Amino acid sequence: MSLPREPEEPEKAEPEKQGNEDLRLRRGRVHIAARQRGVDATALGHLALHLPHLVGSLGVVFVLSYLVDVLSGLPWWLPFGCWALSGLLVFHRPSERLLARLLLHLRYPSPDEARKLTPVWREVAGRAGVDADAYQLWIENSDDINALAAAGHIVSVTSHSMKALTPAQLGGVLAHELAHHTRGHAWTSLLAFWYALPARQAWRLLLRLASRVEHLSAGATTLAVVVTVAVVIALATATYGLILLPLATPYLVAAVSRRSELRADEHAARLGFAAQLLAVLRKEHDREETARAAAAAAGVPIAEEGAILRLLDSHPDVHTRMHHLQTYLERGR
Repeated sequence: MSLPREPEEPEKAEPEKQGNEDLRLRRGRVHIAARQRGVDATALGHLALHLPHLVGSLGVVFVLSYLVDVLSGLPWWLPFGCWALSGLLVFHRPSERLLARLLLHLRYPSPDEARKLTPVWREVAGRAGVDADAYQLWIENSDDINALAAAGHIVSVTSHSMKALTPAQLGGVLAHELAHHTRGHAWTSLLAFWYALPARQAWRLLLRLASRVEHLSAGATTLAVVVTVAVVIALATATYGLILLPLATPYLVAAVSRRSELRADEHAARLGFAAQLLAVLRKEHDREETARAAAAAAGVPIAEEGAILRLLDSHPDVHTRMHHLQTYLERGR
């Protein structure tokens, strides 16, 4: 026999909860975890796949530093060391602000946007046991529903997301981006890009120079091809095929990136935002279908994405993400 329960008094809305009726904000103390960041397998895999680029960049920067030493007398280790340590700027707040403004074209939230965004972000961070003040919120002027996690502390959402999403849906998007920080995806991606940049620029320069070389005779072309093939085979044999890894790196990096997106979705689901994030993805799916229908009605041919382009896509398609979130919800029932 159950005892009669006393009627509960309705909760009074707090000032920060105005306009957040669909997202129940927690009251009281927030437990902050002692370890708020980590590096999961996808982040480590991303770094490992860029090791060949890092080795190439080390060679390029060393050669340039040595040339500076010869031409100016400046010790070679000074520019080389500055470049090697430059990756630490990923966690330097003033450098992050420059990155957000100049490269990512982000802006600070307006007062109205901050009133909606801040309490939602604090709720997401509180559920994850993360210090909300450790990150800085930004806005991207865009007509898309999107968000971004970058560097060590940057979290941004688009201006359209602020208008189109409910607070709970916005919480799902922010929980996804928080996962990219707490799992190490954001800073490892930026470091990999930065330290691979010298090697990539040197390769592009070599290709540009090669394209300007006058056409060789048939005999010289054949000789060049034979020598190139022989060198590649010799290097592949000596390195057990590792020399060919950079050819597959773009596809492997894209696959790892797609996996990291699914892990971020799972993190948001564990914080209680599975249904809300699924609703956001459904909106994106409906937008794509509407665009397809409009293009078909206008007689505009729709180019289907080929298999190669799909393998190079850094994000899984909407259907895949919806499937994983729906599976998570069904397991929780």
